[in-house]
Amino acid sequence: MAFGRRNMEEIVMEETDIWECTAEGCKAWIRDNFKSTEVPPCPICSNEMRKTTRELQVVANTSKRYI
Repeated sequence: MAFGRRNMEEIVMEETDIWECTAEGCKAWIRDNFKSTEVPPCPICSNEMRKTTRELQVVANTSKRYI
């Protein structure tokens, strides 16, 4: 029976540029291709953020606002 089977798509991982909050205790981060300003403030605590990288699942941002 096919009702119990899931579509098993391969998850594509890639080294991705991100911005992470510099405040101690804050775990917020944003993908670089989803930021709204050149150097984004933290969306949680409005603190400064720094650019770094993480191994993340590939997500395309198709919004014209961020391209």
